[in-house]
Amino acid sequence: MAKRGAIAAGHPQTVAAGLVALEAGGNAFDAAIAALAASWITEPLLTSPAGGGFLLAAQPHQSPRLYDFFCQTPSQRSSEPQDFYPVGVDFGDAIQEFHIGLGSVAVPGLLAGLLRVQAELGRLPLSVVLEPAIILGREGVEINAFGEYCFRLLDPIVTVTPGARSLYQPQGQPLRSGDRFTNSDLAAVLEELATAHGSRFYQKELLPALANYCAAGGNLQLADLQQYPVAVRSPLAIPFGRYRLLTNPPPSSGGLLIAFALSLLNQSAISLDPQRHPQDLVQLMRLTNAARRDFLDGALQQAGIDRQFLQGAAFEQAAAGWLNRLGSTTHISVIDAEGNAASLTSSNGEGCGHVLPGTGIMLNNMLGEADLHPLGFHRWPLGQRLGSMMSPSLLWGEDDRPHLVLGSGGSNRIRTAILQVIHRWAVEGYALAEAIAAPRLHWEAGVLNWEPGWDPAGIEAASQPPETAIAWTAPNMFFGGVHAVGLTATGEFCGAGDPRRSGAYGCC
Repeated sequence: MAKRGAIAAGHPQTVAAGLVALEAGGNAFDAAIAALAASWITEPLLTSPAGGGFLLAAQPHQSPRLYDFFCQTPSQRSSEPQDFYPVGVDFGDAIQEFHIGLGSVAVPGLLAGLLRVQAELGRLPLSVVLEPAIILGREGVEINAFGEYCFRLLDPIVTVTPGARSLYQPQGQPLRSGDRFTNSDLAAVLEELATAHGSRFYQKELLPALANYCAAGGNLQLADLQQYPVAVRSPLAIPFGRYRLLTNPPPSSGGLLIAFALSLLNQSAISLDPQRHPQDLVQLMRLTNAARRDFLDGALQQAGIDRQFLQGAAFEQAAAGWLNRLGSTTHISVIDAEGNAASLTSSNGEGCGHVLPGTGIMLNNMLGEADLHPLGFHRWPLGQRLGSMMSPSLLWGEDDRPHLVLGSGGSNRIRTAILQVIHRWAVEGYALAEAIAAPRLHWEAGVLNWEPGWDPAGIEAASQPPETAIAWTAPNMFFGGVHAVGLTATGEFCGAGDPRRSGAYGCC
């Protein structure tokens, strides 16, 4: 029997929801939206209807489109005291600080994006697409080991308000493997959205409730929410070997930084084999971060910044150094038998600690994400789409078919995770599951984090004094979660979910 399609995502039930859509006659975009809605139940601390995201859509014989429904800054700052404060999240081998509270909530776009993508690209009724998520919300999903880790990791956030504690710790303690997580309030919201008056419910009931709730210590205005625009952009496209890389364009920076690094790799052949020295990869990350600091931060809104960054002084300076070197987010990837590809990354940040009453929806903390605000907190421009490291990407072949569809969670580690997987699969010939599972490293701001499996002598040589090298004791979600699907050399579907995040893969 001919295969309909393939999907990889962060949870087996997320994958199952996408497969239901494919088996019902849907395309890759139906499957991606079905999986997205399911992920709000199966991966509740990584994504939420009150977050933001991007969907890269590619179809044979048509121009690809990037749907940008990421979060936006409010149109004004409240003059009242803000509910905005830092919390530390302990990954075990590193502690990362985030800011939460109502003052960290940016204008969400994920529901607006879901409604628009499904209307323009899907072929199934929204009621069919959302049904798996509605069932999961009511009947619950069993917490796996990664879910338990997330609940423990984000305990400082999911316990700060009574509403969050009631949803995420219904028995008064963190959920553990084998427990069931249910969200009947969110199931009811999705059921309303799936009806004929779903758009009116979203605009006239859900958004006013959100604005009223945030008035107590945040910046959101009802007009910000009701006038939020989903943007449709041409993706950033660069040649890479036998393929064309398509990825997220400005004003987001993640895709541009991946394209920058891959363009440098195009100029030479290096190995990312962990048994060989990692100096080249670390140097590539140094050069990319320096180019971001010197040429990109503060300039992402400029017209033509992608061309300037990839072809101008930034690239020339980095290329000179390269050639002389010898010296909370989740992702869904789908392809179908018609040649459609959907690469969808969504995030709620870590959540702000507040759940909108009666909806089961944790609000985002995108105004509290340091990597999104390189100029500092409280200096964000008014009413402007936030940039992001989220980089839904794909490699499009000369045969007018998607050969690799991928993306990742992982904050500012997204770009390095995707870079390493693309290079291992497309250049070094790793099988896709092996490319995803292979050990990763990440260099930033003088700190080199690395998973076990790299050559320790190479790590020592790559880390230049006074830099710090941190050896992780096991693979960790800190290094991203790449979920990918693709085609084998014989044209068969293949795929894998990232074991760092209990990812899953399926085809039908």
